[in-house]
Amino acid sequence: MTVYWQAEAPSALARQFKSVRSLSEALAHPLSDADATAQSMDDASPAKWHLAHITWFFETFVLRDHVAGHIPYDPAFAFLFNSYYEAEGARHARPSRGLLTRPSLAQIFAYRRHVDAALTQAMPNLRSEALALITLGLHHEQQHQELLLTDILHLFAQNPLDPAVWDAPSALPAPMPEPIKWVAGHEGVVEIGHNGEDFAFDCEGPRHSTILTPHALANRPVTNGEWLEFMGDGGYADSRHWLSDGWAWVQREGIVAPLYWRKDEQGWSRFGHDGRRPVNPAAPVAHISLYEADAYASWAGARLPTEPEWESAAQALDPHSGNQLDTARCPRPRACEQSDGLAQMFGDVWEWTGSAYRPYPGFRTAEGAVGEYNGKFMSGQFVLKGGSCATPRGHMRPSYRNFFYPHQRWQFTGVRLAKDL
Repeated sequence: MTVYWQAEAPSALARQFKSVRSLSEALAHPLSDADATAQSMDDASPAKWHLAHITWFFETFVLRDHVAGHIPYDPAFAFLFNSYYEAEGARHARPSRGLLTRPSLAQIFAYRRHVDAALTQAMPNLRSEALALITLGLHHEQQHQELLLTDILHLFAQNPLDPAVWDAPSALPAPMPEPIKWVAGHEGVVEIGHNGEDFAFDCEGPRHSTILTPHALANRPVTNGEWLEFMGDGGYADSRHWLSDGWAWVQREGIVAPLYWRKDEQGWSRFGHDGRRPVNPAAPVAHISLYEADAYASWAGARLPTEPEWESAAQALDPHSGNQLDTARCPRPRACEQSDGLAQMFGDVWEWTGSAYRPYPGFRTAEGAVGEYNGKFMSGQFVLKGGSCATPRGHMRPSYRNFFYPHQRWQFTGVRLAKDL
């Protein structure tokens, strides 16, 4: 297996393993078995499936392949909880994951405890290759923690009772930030991509040079208040601002506002993990597609940043800062900050770029089944940067490449503007 990082010492890795695995279960704690079983759309998976899939990952790629004499917990789980690894054989159809009423949530937790105990016992004697796979699995689990949160949000949003996953106080009134300020970006030859001994997914490298022309980035993300101005000016009804595919999507789906927004006699509200609340005009707009982000940028006389523009600007910033997920709590974007420099590059909302998710020069997939992790998805998707309020803290870095199709918006996806100079 090709890796791009050095495996941690077993003792440090064991502490990280316990922390990450515990957070997943804490995030699922408010859920009933029914909550954890239902599937609201093909793009989403039940919470129960998320909890089991990553456990299958550890059991398969570490215990099965690197611990002599390991006996599978349940051979049928390989069919149920494989996601997309063709090398691991047939699997349950993704759109039908919500039909798996058995095993129960309690049985999934028992499965997790069994695998955790076996892996913890084996860890001190594992070779570096297996330890590297555990590290990969933990970062994979952090991805699924965010997906678990956003998939549950989409599920609960289908309920006309607007149920909250977590109780949370109403957002304190926040002043609207000052109008966007422009921060000149790097120009000329810059280097992007992962470079170092710390963990990174294979798609983040190799580090390479690229050329940037004069440009500037907005000092903060676009706010809900600014988005309301776009809506009030007929932004969703003006084809001039939309890509052809985006305009067809808006008309076909009847899109008039970000996902989870609703208007009644009191005005616009949004649905979140804390139930339905009034739209906070000072918070970053969230749950918008690339099509919407691109249309807004056109309306505002700007454009989306490219991935190299965004990443080169973020390299001097702390990726552990900002509003990210620390514990099992209600994630939601916070009000935009007042700043002359770049603010909220990490956390709050994933920021769409105008860059296609394609391989970097010299990219090579890892050997074996884990080589299917990223490379085979490099078609038709766009890169997002920076993480969100639902991204576990410590998971993010400037080179991180999230990717979604241009119509998808159930994640905490927002937008930061760019312009040419």
